[in-house]
Amino acid sequence: MIARHVQITIFVLLLGVLAGGVYMNRLKQREQSAAQTNSDSLPVTAPVAGPTEKIELMIAYDEDGVLRKEQSSAALPQEAMARDKKILRVLLGEYLRKPSPHPLGDRADVNDVYLAPGGLCVVDLNATFAEGHRSGIMAEQMTIASIVETLSLNDRTITKVKFLVDGKERETLAGHADLSMIYEVPAVHEMVAELQVR
Repeated sequence: MIARHVQITIFVLLLGVLAGGVYMNRLKQREQSAAQTNSDSLPVTAPVAGPTEKIELMIAYDEDGVLRKEQSSAALPQEAMARDKKILRVLLGEYLRKPSPHPLGDRADVNDVYLAPGGLCVVDLNATFAEGHRSGIMAEQMTIASIVETLSLNDRTITKVKFLVDGKERETLAGHADLSMIYEVPAVHEMVAELQVR
């Protein structure tokens, strides 16, 4: 016959092993859920058939306070507006990765891109983009400059960029960068050049 205190010790140990197993299972499920959420936060676009093309991205690096031109590649649609939208989604994909050189809010995306006569490009951001953006003049200006520069590097017909949020005008991105104005590409070039000198 096993002594009562030994029976209690064995029972407590078995209970501890069972609780540890349940806890480890919960941690695994939480980790899988977090990984799924991170992959869901990247913009999703319909696959484009065909060969990939080189594109240029102007990536903002918060730690250094600069924007750097980098090359990437993507299969791009032929239609100009769909092409520009895809290029911006590649740019946002860089910012939504973890770790990010310039973090944006999860699920930040571009609803659409419209090209108007006179070189005007209208970029319609989703509400999550604006609501999840960090407040601060530098962070907001770098986001605007990154988008404008990326568009102008890949579509030379664009000379001005206007931003909307869910199809509506908005005063600022996150309290600082003016979204009510039209950004002239040459003025943004000058701003980026000043950042590079620092």
